[in-house]
Amino acid sequence: MKNICCLLLLVSAFFCGHARAIPDTTILPAAADPRGYMRHLKDKRVGLVINQTSEYRGVSLLDIMRAQGVNVVRIFVPEHGFRGSADAGAHIANDVDSATGIPVISLYGANKKPKPEYLKDIDALVYDLQDVGVRFYTYISTLEYCMEACADAGVYLLVLDRPNPNGHYVDGPVLQKEHRSFVGMQPIPIVYGMTAGEYALMLAGEKWVAGAGKLKFDVVPCKNYTHYKRYQLPVPPSPNLRTMEAVYAYPSMCLFEGTTISVGRGTYFPFLQYGCPEFEGLMHHSFTPRSGPGAKTPPYEGKKCYGEILGDIKELGLREEEDGQLQLKWLIKAYRSYPTKKNFFTSFFTKLAGTTILEEQIKQNVPEADIRASWKNDLEAFKKIRKKYLLYQDVY
Repeated sequence: MKNICCLLLLVSAFFCGHARAIPDTTILPAAADPRGYMRHLKDKRVGLVINQTSEYRGVSLLDIMRAQGVNVVRIFVPEHGFRGSADAGAHIANDVDSATGIPVISLYGANKKPKPEYLKDIDALVYDLQDVGVRFYTYISTLEYCMEACADAGVYLLVLDRPNPNGHYVDGPVLQKEHRSFVGMQPIPIVYGMTAGEYALMLAGEKWVAGAGKLKFDVVPCKNYTHYKRYQLPVPPSPNLRTMEAVYAYPSMCLFEGTTISVGRGTYFPFLQYGCPEFEGLMHHSFTPRSGPGAKTPPYEGKKCYGEILGDIKELGLREEEDGQLQLKWLIKAYRSYPTKKNFFTSFFTKLAGTTILEEQIKQNVPEADIRASWKNDLEAFKKIRKKYLLYQDVY
């Protein structure tokens, strides 16, 4: 009965948002107003970097642009594919859009950066992906590679901005460059408080992108957005971020993906619970991962896991006092409860954290408050850089 009640809540949760932060329905992504970007694309052969989130009121940016007479010659898609249904890390193959006959090129797997042959007949590349404002969410890595490719090929880049649902705070350890990977390419904190457009300006302005000096690009801003406003995502950005509560919890819960603990992939509540079979008798919440869309082979498939679910039946997700900062308490509790601690962390944890220090702090039982204090200087330094590139009113 408990799981049925939770499922009923989940069905409507994505469209309900945070109970204590009413979404501002006046906020509009750049894609909502073709007048703001059509002048940049007149008489150009255009490529689009899009997926299922690249829409306005249910209409794909591809269809919006074609209706405006834009000559779209190629579509590029990031992790999770054109329809956003592929597993995290799954191979995405090149394809053809059945509705238009336009070639669809994957920017995931071995081909994360647009190849020169795919840009040689393009005058402008348009980037429009809904990010969630977290360093290891790979859409900003795709953005960086697109900027590099356009700089190399002399192709104009146009970024259509979208609000950041986690844009109301900055938190977490700052990535150390020696741990650079596709889930963390620049020295930014886990939660960096910028839209994709602002982030693109920072990449270029700080010359963090190869060829930044020769890149020609523009950012078309959102309307009525500020960093203290909450934006209700109209479409789930990926198959396991199905609700707004999962989007808010993701920065904290994704760190579990660098451990032996499941975050509930293959259940109704991914990123809103954690557990493993070894917690039987230690924790009372339970779930059993099953194969399904977005989770073909989830960790512990078919095995009963024991752990915790965020909040409770009435409020699934972060509580008010947990919002606005990265939460480590679940990770710390899981580590302290795990019977064979030497097997708890995997090598992927360092890539997610962006540093080896966090793992060592947890192993040494450093209090969460002291861990957070160790981020302070790096966060303040980042905020000074970040401030130079903000397009919208800030919370700081």
